[in-house]
Amino acid sequence: MKSRVIFHIDVNSAYLSWEAVYGISVRKDEVDLREVPSIIGGDESKRRGIVLAASIPAKKKGIRTAETVREALNKCPDLIIRPPCHGLYEKYSEAFLKEALEFSPVLEKFSIDEAFLDMTETVGQYESPYEAACLLKDRIYEKLGFTVNIGVAPNKLLAKMASDFEKPNKVHTLFQEEIPTKMWPLPVENLFSVGPATKKKLHNLGIRTIGELAHMNPELLKSHIGNKHGMLIYEYANGIDRAPVEAGQADSKGYGNSVTLPSDVDSLEESDVVLLSLAESVASRLRADRVKTSCITVEIKDCHFRRSSHQRKLSVPTDITDEIVQAAKKLYRECFRGVSVRLIGLRATDISSVEFSQMDLFGDQKKEKLRRLDQSIDAIRNRYGRDAVQRATFLGGKTD
Repeated sequence: MKSRVIFHIDVNSAYLSWEAVYGISVRKDEVDLREVPSIIGGDESKRRGIVLAASIPAKKKGIRTAETVREALNKCPDLIIRPPCHGLYEKYSEAFLKEALEFSPVLEKFSIDEAFLDMTETVGQYESPYEAACLLKDRIYEKLGFTVNIGVAPNKLLAKMASDFEKPNKVHTLFQEEIPTKMWPLPVENLFSVGPATKKKLHNLGIRTIGELAHMNPELLKSHIGNKHGMLIYEYANGIDRAPVEAGQADSKGYGNSVTLPSDVDSLEESDVVLLSLAESVASRLRADRVKTSCITVEIKDCHFRRSSHQRKLSVPTDITDEIVQAAKKLYRECFRGVSVRLIGLRATDISSVEFSQMDLFGDQKKEKLRRLDQSIDAIRNRYGRDAVQRATFLGGKTD
């Protein structure tokens, strides 16, 4: 049986890198955000919001993701701040995925800035798996202007672990024979699927490293962690992962975006900002294609990697951002269980053309104003770029 070769591609400081590339290539900025203290976050003048991403110079000043912009400014008063623009990030995400597909057609998008690539059938075209990964890494940088880390391994788990080694712009391998030296000495919380609660339980058992977890009695582990999760992390610690790379197919019947957040969120105020950004992106694509949606779905993945989703049928098809985001907020509150969230997704389905969609006989002036507002924003962004217009929410204002 042929040994599998899996790549995990991870964009380095994705949001900040993409903002920097866009600034240099489109806005013609004189300063590269990656080379100065800068963050993606709230509005400097209002001193609100949280830090979603930070440059390396900003991190050297002690700035960390998930802290408030006020705290970041106290550490670095001359900090450069850019508001998030998830629509822009989605475009750069699609661009690096397109480059990866040139190396293998079996690609699984894991998040907006991560993907798994099954190279088993195509790696023979290259000198070695490592050389193939270096070629892909360099091609992404040369064509798109940002760097990635690539992990090379026989399964998805080890490939992801490898890509998290030294950054940025690196290729790392993690084959079975390398596990004792490269993975086992790492802190147990570095293992995929070991969250804060599991880390605490393992520490109470005296387990501090991945190697100690790998050599633990699995029955004892299951009695403290739970049968399913206990066995999962035991196998992970031993480099065992049977999950295939699930190549996704484009669905022309739906419009959706999802984002893995730079830091977990646990407040509705933070999630509402993300939902608005996702709704803007989805709604603008609906309007561009002259179609409307009659069903909204919201999906979340919590910090323990548990997924949940809810959907809602709309009484009248819509392409209005405000109507989509209001439905999304209600759905999110139905999904949310008080556990920190790492991924939020929004999808619009049941698509109908504008010409044949049901008329809203009870529409009021507010609906028409919202439609005109969306159309005006689309026109300005199409002419001057995505960041030509930013809603107050992204600049630290309050959501409705």
